[in-house]
Amino acid sequence: MSAYAALRGAGYRAYTRDRTTLFFTFAFPLLFLVVFGLIFSGQDVEESGRPYISYIAPGVLSWGVANAAVFGVAFTLMQWRRDDILRLIRMTPTPLSAVLGSRFVLALGIGLVQAALFVAVALLPAFGLALSGRWPLAVPLLVLGITAFLALGAIVGSFTSTPEAVAAVANCLMVPMAFLSGSFYPLDAMPEWMRTLSWILPLRHLNDGVSGALTGSGDLGDLGVAAGGLAVFAVVFGVVAVRCFRWSDRV
Repeated sequence: MSAYAALRGAGYRAYTRDRTTLFFTFAFPLLFLVVFGLIFSGQDVEESGRPYISYIAPGVLSWGVANAAVFGVAFTLMQWRRDDILRLIRMTPTPLSAVLGSRFVLALGIGLVQAALFVAVALLPAFGLALSGRWPLAVPLLVLGITAFLALGAIVGSFTSTPEAVAAVANCLMVPMAFLSGSFYPLDAMPEWMRTLSWILPLRHLNDGVSGALTGSGDLGDLGVAAGGLAVFAVVFGVVAVRCFRWSDRV
């Protein structure tokens, strides 16, 4: 068995055996969908005339997937480094690509299952999300988004040494980003300066891309811009994550 396969299998078994983490990974975003979906049920955004659900569902979905990617890899790398597991792995012929690649495959699987479950619930009559004919394009956009946010999580995991630090740093990044990127509140209803600022945030591009694919907002050019933005963030965060990666807290 290759090192990559062993790490992937170990990560999968550890994740599925942690029932609490497994439950909240999928239930937490759905809770926001239920709360916001019921509050704004049947209402439209005044500025655009589109129903709130067409903003809330893609936005909360994007945030939930991104959140899971960041927290999942950040906690794992911090714990493995603190417990000297990474140092032991380094003593074997295991490249860094196998360590990060195994986490990427796990994050990708979790994110796509999250998305499928989330969309299935959003399509229920109580919420009324209407899918566009180009909804399959959401899949490659989610893959790009998971890649970018997993790299961001790897950066967080490399600079933190305790679970409390991971939670504090990750929440300081993800919670403000959710509000500034339109995950919980439509950007169309925000001030112009806030809409301009949101372009420098990766979650804005994931929101726009997933929203355009699922609900048909914008055109294919807009989806291309979203995909390009996510690709840039994935490359930048990936380079920083590799350069900042630490195998042990002892060095």
